[in-house]
Amino acid sequence: MIKVFVTDDHEMYLEGLALLLNKQTGISVIGTALSGTELLEKLPKTDADILLLDVYLPDMEEEDLLKKIREVKPDQKIVYLTLLRGTRYVHKLTKHGIQGYILKNSSIAELSTALQKVYEGEQYFSKEINIGDAESDFRSTITIADKDIHEILSKREQEVLKLICKEFNNAEIAERLFLSVSTVETHRKNLIAKLGVNNTVGLVKFAVKHHLVD
Repeated sequence: MIKVFVTDDHEMYLEGLALLLNKQTGISVIGTALSGTELLEKLPKTDADILLLDVYLPDMEEEDLLKKIREVKPDQKIVYLTLLRGTRYVHKLTKHGIQGYILKNSSIAELSTALQKVYEGEQYFSKEINIGDAESDFRSTITIADKDIHEILSKREQEVLKLICKEFNNAEIAERLFLSVSTVETHRKNLIAKLGVNNTVGLVKFAVKHHLVD
């Protein structure tokens, strides 16, 4: 039996994923956490074979969390399940010895296969991720089909992205969308993380490439 501990900051998604995994032959979810902090609190008493993590957790940077996990359990097997397709993230995380990186649009069958392979000592990366790209540490490689954009970005995130492309600042976007400035800042950060870009210029290039703006 493969014992899995799952961490994701979206409670409904976390509960649903745990239920699906528990229905798979040979897999048991033995614990969950909604944040990096909660994971670290539970980790010393957890005997999971694999940690299944989302890349973006609001309370902790991904590399900081990885370092803390390695301090407690140096040989812990770690697999990421995420929306983030930029290979920049994959290269950054593989430097810390992760065993897998799987996209959230993958089937439960593929996820089960990935967990089985990692449990047996192999690595598993979604086929859309080009881990062999030597330049990926220095540039973003976005491999999102136009049809997938509405699955990856919420309606509000798309609205914020369009206003960013029109050169509105956070305060102006907040006023137009009746949001707080801090909420807009969070949306901007989430857009950069989800799309695997480095800055606002990268967001604009993405929007133009995928016909989100004229």
